[in-house]
Amino acid sequence: MIVVKTKEEIELMRESALIVSKTLGEIAKALKPGVTTLELDKIAETCIRDHGAIPGFLGLYDFPNTLCMSPNTQVVHGIPNSTPLVEGDIISIDCGAFKNGFYGDHAYTFAVGTIDAETEKLLQVTKESLYVGIREFKINNRVGDVGFAIQKYCEDHGYGVVRELVGHGLGKKMHEDPEMPNYGKRGRGKKFVEGMVVAIEPMINMGTHRIKQHNDGWTITTLDNKPSAHFEHDVAIVDGKPELLSTFAYIYDALGITSNEEDEFRQKALVL
Repeated sequence: MIVVKTKEEIELMRESALIVSKTLGEIAKALKPGVTTLELDKIAETCIRDHGAIPGFLGLYDFPNTLCMSPNTQVVHGIPNSTPLVEGDIISIDCGAFKNGFYGDHAYTFAVGTIDAETEKLLQVTKESLYVGIREFKINNRVGDVGFAIQKYCEDHGYGVVRELVGHGLGKKMHEDPEMPNYGKRGRGKKFVEGMVVAIEPMINMGTHRIKQHNDGWTITTLDNKPSAHFEHDVAIVDGKPELLSTFAYIYDALGITSNEEDEFRQKALVL
C-alpha cells in the first residue's frame, strides 16, 4: 500500500534527505586516491550524527556500515573496507539518514581522480537518465512511465539496465511501496498521486544488464566485470509535479562543478 505524505511530512523528509546530501558533500571533499572506504564511512557516520540523525543503513537488514561503497564493477551494496582507492577508480556511494521519524536515501557515483572517457560517459548518461525518469514522476502517470523513460535513454546509449534491483517508496520505512524499476512499459503499474515520495535510482552497467551476488550476502557485481554507475534522488509529488528533496549541490560545491540540472524540480530555491 502506498503511504501518502502530508506537506508537513514531506518537509521533514526533505530535512532527512538534505542530511544525506550534506554527508555526500563531505565525502566529496575527502575522496581522493589513497583514501579507504572505511575512512569515508567514518566521516559519513560522524556527519550524520552531528546533524542530529542516525545512519539509515547501519544495522538495517544487518548491514554492517553507514555507507554502501561500490567501486568499479560493483553495482550496489558494497561493504566498506581498508583497500585504498586508486586513480581511475569510480565508486558508487549510497547513504541513508533517519531523523524525525523519516528516512533520506540517495546516491552518487564519484570519479577518483581522472577516469577514462568511456567510463566518464557511463556516469554522465546514468545521471542524465535519473532526471529523465524524474520528469515522468508526476500526478496521473504510472510506475512504468518512469521505468520506460530510464530504460530507453540508457539502452539507446548501449548500456545494460539492471533488472533485479529497483528504486522504492520512502518514508517512515526505508523501503515502501511502490517498487520503482528502471525498466518497464508506459501506462503500466501503480498510478502516481499527490504526496507520494519515492527514491528513483538508475543502476546502469556498461555491458550486460546481468549481475551476480557474492558470498558476503551483500556485494553485487556486473556479470561481465564491466563498470556500473548508480545515481539516486528522493522525490515527492507536490502540486502534481516532481519536487526534489535531495540535492547534489553539496557534492558540486566540493568539486567545483556548476550545474542547473536540478532547477526544474524545485518550486523554491535551495538555500545552502
